[in-house]
This record gives sequence, C-alpha cells and structure tokens, in this order.
Amino acid sequence: MTNKVYKGMVIDVRVISGKSKGITLKAVPGKGTRPTTDKVKESLFNIIGPYFDGGIALDLYAGSGGLGIEGLSRGLESVIFVDSNKNAIHTINANLKAARLTEKSEVYRTDAERALKAVVKRGLIFQFIFLDPPYAKQTLQGQLAFIDNEGILATDGVVVLEYASSVTLPEYIGGLKSLREESYGDTTIAVWGYQSDDEV
Repeated sequence: MTNKVYKGMVIDVRVISGKSKGITLKAVPGKGTRPTTDKVKESLFNIIGPYFDGGIALDLYAGSGGLGIEGLSRGLESVIFVDSNKNAIHTINANLKAARLTEKSEVYRTDAERALKAVVKRGLIFQFIFLDPPYAKQTLQGQLAFIDNEGILATDGVVVLEYASSVTLPEYIGGLKSLREESYGDTTIAVWGYQSDDEV
C-alpha cells in the first residue's frame, strides 16, 4: 500500500478502521509512490471483510505497510510484509510500532519471487495475499499462477490485486478466477480466489 502523492509531495495516511483506527502511517521517503486513495482502501476492505476473526496474510509489495496494517487493525491474526526497498522496510517497522502491531508481524527485505519461494518452503497457507506491484513492474499473471500451483492460498482465501486500469487480465489463471473487479479512475481493485462469485 503506497501513500498519497500530491504535486510531488508524499502525504501520510491513516488507518481507516479497527483497533488502530486513526493512527498516522508514515510514507516511504522518495517519489517512487503512486496515489492510493482512502476510498479505494475502504472499498477493498468492504469487499473482503470488512473485519476479520483471525487469519494470516501476505503483503507482497508492502510499501509503507498500509494494506497489511489495515488488515491487522481489522482483526487479522498476523501478516508477513515484504518489500525490496530498504526505506520501505524501515517505514513498515516504524508504522507497525506506531500501531502497536509489531508482535503480529514479520517484515522481510527481499523481492517478491524470493518471498513466494520462501513461504512455500515454510509450508504457509494464507487467507489473504495482497499484490500491489508498481505499475511499471506488472508480473501479476505469473505470480497468480505460482500461488495456484504451489497451493499457498487457502481454498476459501482470496488474492487482492491493485493495478493500473489499463492492464487486462484473463478471467482464469489455473484454478484461480477473477471474482470481482472495481475500477477507480486509473486504479483497479480485483479479488481472485477459488470460491464462486456469490461468496464475495
């Protein structure tokens, strides 16, 4: 989850709901972020939640950690945060500390492909996987195929994608299918999983 950018300036965002509601999340230093509005985040969690009774999640392109932290605030048991940027890792740790969620988290600096292979070795199965890659580095089809092939998503779990609205994905990738899609200007939120449409 990236922070808002307005006229080249990064604006810190807050946790929208749950036990950490109102906590300010620091932005990752630099200009390598893209807008993610509160409206989009709220819509996303209304689709997949809005609140949770446990469950583990993988936030694969974590940025400032906003998606995973929002999930923890709303009741997830634990979240693994992954980002390849050292500034992002420092920011995630600071935001987790501010939200008092450090004990429910693991934070790793590595790329997405290595992280996916690592969770396979650990035998982890996730209820939620957040994929919010930089628009210039779309590898969503390959990563969805890997998630399906390696069985790291629970049968009742979902993969949440955030990507440029100009990107087109097929309806099915392996056993996974697109269950719901919502567009907000140049940003699209999509939910993928194994269950039928009426369960989302």
